Amino acid sequence: MQSLWMIAASLLFAGMGVCVKLASVRFSAAELVFYRGSIALVLLFAFVRLRGGSLTTRHWRHHLQRSIAGFLSLVMYFYAISTLPLATAVTLNYTAPLFLALLLVLWEKERVRPALALSLVVGFAGVILLLKPTLGSDQWFGGFMGLLSGMGASVAYYNVRQLGALGEPEWRTVFYFSLVSTLGGLPWALEGSGLHAVDARGALLLLGVGGLGALAQMAMTRAYSRGKTLATASLAYSTVVFSSLFGMLLWQDVLPWTSWLAIALIVASGALASMLPSRRLGMAAVAAD
Repeated sequence: MQSLWMIAASLLFAGMGVCVKLASVRFSAAELVFYRGSIALVLLFAFVRLRGGSLTTRHWRHHLQRSIAGFLSLVMYFYAISTLPLATAVTLNYTAPLFLALLLVLWEKERVRPALALSLVVGFAGVILLLKPTLGSDQWFGGFMGLLSGMGASVAYYNVRQLGALGEPEWRTVFYFSLVSTLGGLPWALEGSGLHAVDARGALLLLGVGGLGALAQMAMTRAYSRGKTLATASLAYSTVVFSSLFGMLLWQDVLPWTSWLAIALIVASGALASMLPSRRLGMAAVAAD
């Protein structure tokens, strides 16, 4: 049940989101993107050195595709967050599993079982019910960017799947993503007021953003590379559930009955997806690349 690694990833992503929310009082979105990549890069480099592993790879094109797609998705997601209500931006980003299913059908001619497709739709319906997104008449460009962030994330997940089939370890995939995020995020972070001073509390929050982000990426990469692809995608919706629960615990958010119904739908969709068999077509061709 390698897909269940996505549950751990979702919990870690939600924890990272808490750190991002707390750190956003002191740091800009651009700085948070940069620190997420750079801190994860340092931690992963130390991990590789301690393990005696190698960062050398013959599959650099796949790493580059995954890293660029993931970075662009992250930038568009942060832009959407800055221009849209948070619930709307999150919902648009969580179209990624639906786009991933479309990619598998179009690129690999993979047959998606009706029950698995239902679990994806039910999970997304739960996200919409939980977040209740809205979009004003002057927010269409931000909405378009949010939708593109979901599409970009689906391409990144597809490449993670390919890298797993090629035998690339999770830490190497996450390392190169962190490297591209650092190099791409630095100019954005330096634009305008530049990097803010970091005190002890800020350092702890940034360490949470980068450290939890790296662990979440490792768990997510293992889930997509070794588990059932669309089942993993369906389980990714659980991040919204964990984030809502953190909101209750830390900020005393009150969830109405519709939110609990939404959580039940998301949990049910993940449980259904994890129990269904899933075909993984087209991987032999990738492995032979």
